[in-house]
Amino acid sequence: MNTNSDNLVSNKRIWTSRILAGLPVAFLTLDAVIKLARLAPAVTATAQLGYQPGVVFGLGLVELVCVLAYAIPRTAIVGAVLLTGYLGGAVATHVRVGDPLATHILTPFYVAAMIWGALLLRGRLRGLFAAAPARQAA
Repeated sequence: MNTNSDNLVSNKRIWTSRILAGLPVAFLTLDAVIKLARLAPAVTATAQLGYQPGVVFGLGLVELVCVLAYAIPRTAIVGAVLLTGYLGGAVATHVRVGDPLATHILTPFYVAAMIWGALLLRGRLRGLFAAAPARQAA
């Protein structure tokens, strides 16, 4: 039996997950569009990180595909896995060039935590973490 307090908690959880998912989607979509448009800040930052300027468009395309996969409910878990890989590459790049820990190296980690936290709040990961049923001895 659902009570009003159960519905309230459920609604709070849903809205929290939507906000938690929306922040990285908005941030990563903007980042991808800037790369796809080959705007000067994206090209300059990419070169400063040690990559050829010509890879900017490809990076933006990969990023946008991953974000779209995450934004579609049926493929959200696959999108989260892909984005985690993409963000892991960002962490590795910032470590390689010696960027500051809290502001550059850990920022992709924070974004990934929001991505997975939103899925967890939505209950999308229950099947992945459910305990296996105990086997009976024959």
